[in-house]
Amino acid sequence: MTADSLTPVLTKRWLSPQSWRLATYEKLEGYTAVRKALAGTPEQLVQLVKAAGLRGRGGAGFPAGVKWSFMPPNEDKPHYLVINADEGEPGTCKDIPLMMADPHSLIEGCIIASYAMRAHRCFIYVRGEALHPIRRLTAAVREAYDAGYLGRDVLGSGFDIDITVHAGAGAYICGEETALLDSLEGRRGQPRLKPPFPAAAGLYAAPTTVNNVETIASVPYIVNGGADWFRGMGTEKSPGPKIFSISGHVERPGQYEAPLGTTLRELLELAGGMKGGVPLKFWTPGGSSTPLFTAEHLDVPLDFEGAAEAGSMLGTTAVQVFNETVSVPWAVMKWTQFYEHESCGKCTPCREGTFWLAQILERMVDGHGTEADIDTLLDVCDNILGRSFCALGDGATSPITSAIKYFRDEFVDLCEKNRASSPELVGAS
Repeated sequence: MTADSLTPVLTKRWLSPQSWRLATYEKLEGYTAVRKALAGTPEQLVQLVKAAGLRGRGGAGFPAGVKWSFMPPNEDKPHYLVINADEGEPGTCKDIPLMMADPHSLIEGCIIASYAMRAHRCFIYVRGEALHPIRRLTAAVREAYDAGYLGRDVLGSGFDIDITVHAGAGAYICGEETALLDSLEGRRGQPRLKPPFPAAAGLYAAPTTVNNVETIASVPYIVNGGADWFRGMGTEKSPGPKIFSISGHVERPGQYEAPLGTTLRELLELAGGMKGGVPLKFWTPGGSSTPLFTAEHLDVPLDFEGAAEAGSMLGTTAVQVFNETVSVPWAVMKWTQFYEHESCGKCTPCREGTFWLAQILERMVDGHGTEADIDTLLDVCDNILGRSFCALGDGATSPITSAIKYFRDEFVDLCEKNRASSPELVGAS
């Protein structure tokens, strides 16, 4: 696979002059899908997205059409569409560039998705630190209102839709959909107990669907291209194109669009290979909350099934690449400090567990660890995994357990250096 052989879909407008402006968007097929969608019925749109096999691009990979179908058909209560643009995981950086370069694709997707779910109000929840995308998205929403794509009686269809861009306060936990809803309502961002699920009682206790930016931005292309066209890319169970965020020790870090099922070997070719020719040591397929991969996993297909079969998760396709100069325990410690800081504190396993994990790793990296610490790390991870209130705790354990699985010797070496430099320990042996 070469860069020339890939035809961009999601990123096709990104390099156009002033790609974020309405005029550019309309020149390049913008707002043609919404006209086609409004001419059909909501049920037809839900069936189309189901048939296309679009899966959530926020990490979990849940089929978007199925999620949409959970929304009740009646309108006893208002229906809401909420876009999760609270991109905050280390390595994850696909939604912010998308909102910067092509905000109207997200807005058009919001109109179509809202129509499909009979929602007349959409909220786009953007991470608070991302000031530039918030401004650009707000300006694009204003342009869409002025052009008649938003507001009352969109394009004479009789459908009303309002979009509100909301800036969060910069908490990683608000990327969890129910914590995001609590934050939108003005509460502290903490995950809710499920059930009830958002489709039954979400924002303001009304039926709500929460979707990722990239998921919704894919919808206009499906409406224009059709389900079979979309399924022509990617794999049978994970169809469609995907934005891979490649960072770290590569020659050309950045956003690379490729079909799902692409391997790291192919992505490295697109990114110009390893920086300075220093060999690959380890990498994350989907951000810091996914178990690490090594150089042995270069040919794992990066789709939802392939990553899981190899022992990790596709996540948000945040591919962080590390060469042989990087200490694995040090990298894991830095990630763990992030999770300790971002834990909302609602549940004990995550609140206390991430604190303990960070302390142990800091001690080991500082040269004061013992081999017993390795077992303690695994024991604490075991007490967090599956026992925390939401997925933050589970994600915090992934880099640690996978790092010890593949690079246990590096953790042992840290402890042996401590033993060699500590006279009382030498004497005790």
